Amino acid sequence: MPLEDGRMHRFVAGLLAAEGALVEPIAPDGMEALVPPPLQQALGVGELCRFGFGATLPTGAERVGIESDWLGRFGRVIGERGRWHRRVLDAGTRKAPDAGRLLEQELALENATWRLLDMAPAWTRYLIPAFRFTALSDEKREGTQRLAINLATGAMPDALLDRMLPWPSEDEPTALPADAALPPDWERARVIERLRAALPWRIDAALAPFVAGLRRRLGRDLNRLHGYHNDLHREAAQRAAQLSTGDPGRQRETLRMAAIAQDYRAKVDDLAHKYALRLTVEWVQTLELVMPVHRLTVQIRRRKAERVMALDWNSIARRLEPPPDEAGWSAERPRLVCDDALHLVAAAGLAPCTTCGRAYCRACHPQQCPKCGGKTAPSSASPMQ
Repeated sequence: MPLEDGRMHRFVAGLLAAEGALVEPIAPDGMEALVPPPLQQALGVGELCRFGFGATLPTGAERVGIESDWLGRFGRVIGERGRWHRRVLDAGTRKAPDAGRLLEQELALENATWRLLDMAPAWTRYLIPAFRFTALSDEKREGTQRLAINLATGAMPDALLDRMLPWPSEDEPTALPADAALPPDWERARVIERLRAALPWRIDAALAPFVAGLRRRLGRDLNRLHGYHNDLHREAAQRAAQLSTGDPGRQRETLRMAAIAQDYRAKVDDLAHKYALRLTVEWVQTLELVMPVHRLTVQIRRRKAERVMALDWNSIARRLEPPPDEAGWSAERPRLVCDDALHLVAAAGLAPCTTCGRAYCRACHPQQCPKCGGKTAPSSASPMQ
């Protein structure tokens, strides 16, 4: 997502001013700052410095952008500040949706039925942690991955985040009504368990084009390497075949073929090391969004069993959150309902066991098949495997 025009400029000006620097704007699209000693040391700049943010730099200015090392320098200044932020968003007066029609459009259950029990206005909290990932191979790829967790319903409506952007971060904060009932905090272990299940496949999906490029280049280099050594080996074999068994030249060609094979294996190992993918993921920030919703209470029916669950209609995004995939927490649709506990899962969550062929619920049995004990495979295949 491209950076909003002027956003970096405003951020740097605000940060420097907050740390005691004197900041003055200069043309074109730059600033001049008189920096105190502690800030000089943290940023690695002199007392008087100039910064530029546009295509044309002011005279004597140093370019500041997200592609340089400036984010790391600013991170040293900020430290742990800003790691946690809470905002209350007010959607204003929004007309309640037609709940029945909404569920018919959005709640796709392949093997179960539903019945709307109630709809009422409510408040919820979204926990939105952001992670920075770095993939390093023969090239480097960096990115940021966010997740959204509704603490009231457990849903993960990542797709709704973009519909709520841009958040009014520079507006006056909205006061939370005194009578607003908010869902409680989750225990730390529960949050970590959810992130361990939901984060890896999201990062895999973000890196899929990068990994596909790695595989394509690796395949090209392997084919080229094999063709070169195969030609050498074939020529040596042909020369050896023309010589008698006791001829010293035949022995030399035999040794040459062994050396070619050894060199080939060594070069293959070099390519494996060159294209090996090393991935690091670190937590950056957690944003908590508090906002009004319309909460739908829905009864799910599967055969003779039933279950009641809540789904939130987001008043700002004006969308119904997708029902959670309680096995892999993926965005795949539609949902299936298991027989044992009426878990809602994606198709992979009720797939047959790879050993015995029996279908079973990965939310009920996340570790192994209940029939044969076969290990449960990941709910989504990683492109890095």
